[in-house]
Amino acid sequence: MKYRIVRLTWLTIALGLIAPPLMAERNRIPSLESIPDVCSERPNEPDWIENIALRDAYQRVLVQDIYRAQNMERIVETGSCDCASRFPTWDSAEGTFRKNHAYADRSDMLQASDFYNRRANEFRSQAQAICEAAGNW
Repeated sequence: MKYRIVRLTWLTIALGLIAPPLMAERNRIPSLESIPDVCSERPNEPDWIENIALRDAYQRVLVQDIYRAQNMERIVETGSCDCASRFPTWDSAEGTFRKNHAYADRSDMLQASDFYNRRANEFRSQAQAICEAAGNW
């Protein structure tokens, strides 16, 4: 019986030494709000995009893809990567979505997303060079 008590005591001490770091790890919850390295004053997405139903997430992705493509193209066309050029309001992307894609079906929106991604990638390396020179990449 004494052997068992001693054994439990050592087990208790061992757990006492390991438990606080384990509890500390568990309590480290990543923040969902990250502060960007550049242009921290970025405009928020329109409310309807942020609150879109999960089953319609492809619409949100399409608007984001339009936004990215337009921004990369704008940076290259103007040769400027100030924060207003890199992260303008969402009005233009939202307008393009509403005018050209709002009533399309899911398949067409996915194809449009692919188009805008390819478009953004065409300008990406040039835009990156401009933005790196401005310190905004």
